Amino acid sequence: MKTYVLVGAGSRALFMFAKPMALDFKEHVAFKGVYDINPARARFLSEECENVPVYDDFHRMLAEVKPDVVVVASTDNTHHTYIIESLKAGCDVISEKPMTIDADKCREILEAEQASGKKVTVTFNLRFAPYFAKVKELLMDGAIGEVFHIDLEWFLDRRHGADYFRRWHAEMKNSGGLLVHKSTHHFDIINWWMDSNPEEVHAFGKLRVYGDNRKEKGERCLTCDYKTTCEFYLDIESDAFIEKYYHQAEEEDGYIRDRCLFDDRIDIYDTMSVNVRYENDAMLTYSLVAYSPYEGWRGVINGSKGRMEVTNVYTSWDMKQSDTSLITIHRPDGSTEHVEVNTSAAGHGGGDAKLRKVLFEGGVEDRLGQQADSGVGATSLLIGATANRSIAEGRALRLPDVSPSANTANGTAGKGAAAVEQAGARSQ
Repeated sequence: MKTYVLVGAGSRALFMFAKPMALDFKEHVAFKGVYDINPARARFLSEECENVPVYDDFHRMLAEVKPDVVVVASTDNTHHTYIIESLKAGCDVISEKPMTIDADKCREILEAEQASGKKVTVTFNLRFAPYFAKVKELLMDGAIGEVFHIDLEWFLDRRHGADYFRRWHAEMKNSGGLLVHKSTHHFDIINWWMDSNPEEVHAFGKLRVYGDNRKEKGERCLTCDYKTTCEFYLDIESDAFIEKYYHQAEEEDGYIRDRCLFDDRIDIYDTMSVNVRYENDAMLTYSLVAYSPYEGWRGVINGSKGRMEVTNVYTSWDMKQSDTSLITIHRPDGSTEHVEVNTSAAGHGGGDAKLRKVLFEGGVEDRLGQQADSGVGATSLLIGATANRSIAEGRALRLPDVSPSANTANGTAGKGAAAVEQAGARSQ
């Protein structure tokens, strides 16, 4: 049995990691500590997880518990700090996606991992969702031959999508924007399906709906003069989890969970388009909007022996649907095949539960290559980070080389992690 500790005490930390570790995987996991810069939120999590010890200092938690594994589920811009400090302490790391938010931090992580001899695992749950896994299986079996082009359209609705612009995600310095925080999921799936590495990115992005685009606004929904007329109004007092974990914890760190969607602090994009060229000359055309009337995604995979059409439309953030979904394959001879996949499971289409089994029990066959290491985590986040640079500079850019050997050769070795106490660990 391995000993685990957790950094972060928000919704993802609680439901994806803490409660399962404390309640469902007791035979495999000794959950011995949680740290968050907001002590109230950490206490609330502890109460739901058999009173796991709460620490007010990350380094003290490492020193006293001496964990085998550190689970990092803090804000994206602090991931690199906790990952690097954990590796230096001799711990393996499980990091919530994205592994970090930019190339420099990514280099530091890879360098620290190489120096430590320990392992970083990134939690790409969509690889484990039955629908996405079935697409991978069909592609591996040659259903449409060699993949030449993928077109992927992802659309977030005005509840789920809008919520990113209320929270810490709304500032590029915290999340890398949705092209890193959210799209890293999507880019990873494409990389996995494509079975090739991305080389060049050209992207466009704008803030069209949220941000400083409305005169009728306030500091937060709770005290806003326009709460009765704003279609985006969020009543945090009516949501039991948000009321407890965020509203009641505000005094600890001043973090406001229902910030106005039209605050001028918002500098991430809500409308994005990205083109990617891969090493094997395959191409990706990708788009993301965060204000759709409904939520889901559509994709087309074009190959040497046919065309695969894939789509999911759902009504909740965890991608739960009511029944089966279809994968449709069109072949050059005019024939069509429909493949049914059960997509009724909760937890990101059933991916969360399958991923947790791999993380905490192990011993699961990985024929499809679903498990993701630091290299996989780096490749997906670098598409988004490079896309952000492409938008800012108005040109196509090659992905940077972030390997530790490249750092040393270029004289840009990682500077090491900043002090944890300064970085903070607000939960996701």
